[in-house]
Amino acid sequence: VQLQAFGGGLVQAGGSLGLSCAASGRTFSRYTLGWFRQAPGKEREFAAGISWSGSRTYYGDSVKGRFTISRDNAKNTVYLQMNNLQPEDTAVYFCAADRNSGTYYVPTRTPDYDYWGQGTLVTVSS
Repeated sequence: VQLQAFGGGLVQAGGSLGLSCAASGRTFSRYTLGWFRQAPGKEREFAAGISWSGSRTYYGDSVKGRFTISRDNAKNTVYLQMNNLQPEDTAVYFCAADRNSGTYYVPTRTPDYDYWGQGTLVTVSS
């Protein structure tokens, strides 16, 4: 599967931004999907993940309560709505797909994901 992320940009602190990730492939609905982010000089970290059907979601501690992940299997797209953005949210955001986690499990480690998009930059100014 190929993934392409959209929606990055510059936003002021306290603002909102929505990311989307379009995927190719006929089995999109069978992939667990995730969003990761990588700030300059830091390791890539898990932000959010969603199960096949969308019934299970999981968030990293740093974004919990501010970010919302969702998916539309009919459109082969996963979304990340980011609210109350802060300068520490500045990073390149990557979408990823995992084909092996099954119906409900949402992994949080980068090695668990098989496919990655190219990343989109989100910059939050103070």
